[in-house]
Amino acid sequence: MARMIPFAAAAVLLGAVACAPVEQPGQGNFAPSYGGIETILLDGDLVNFRVAMRGARGNEDVATYARCAAAQYALIRGFGFARHVRTNVAQTGSLWRGDAVYTISSALPNGIRTIDAEVTVRDCGDQGIPTI
Repeated sequence: MARMIPFAAAAVLLGAVACAPVEQPGQGNFAPSYGGIETILLDGDLVNFRVAMRGARGNEDVATYARCAAAQYALIRGFGFARHVRTNVAQTGSLWRGDAVYTISSALPNGIRTIDAEVTVRDCGDQGIPTI
């Protein structure tokens, strides 16, 4: 049974967060609006992240937002790593939604789709992507 858990003292759902445009080669101005992160603990170290955003250029932007959320969550829970399990992306008009699942762990997990939470959170901040 899935249950909602908080991001420490932060609210689970965030209001829209607008970021300054980021110039991407061949992409023009990239000015996404991040609509929030919902976190659901599925089982022990398995966590579901649901994100919403506008202005995505494609699925990868939505997946990156979810990856940033997973990295921050791992740090908040006292873990240093996460492993990507899956991400589903859907678009309705200008609204993009991502539904991603990650495992979190204190040691580098097996697999090729692992992330170092501290490095990822720092990179997300450099790119203007909110993590909570």
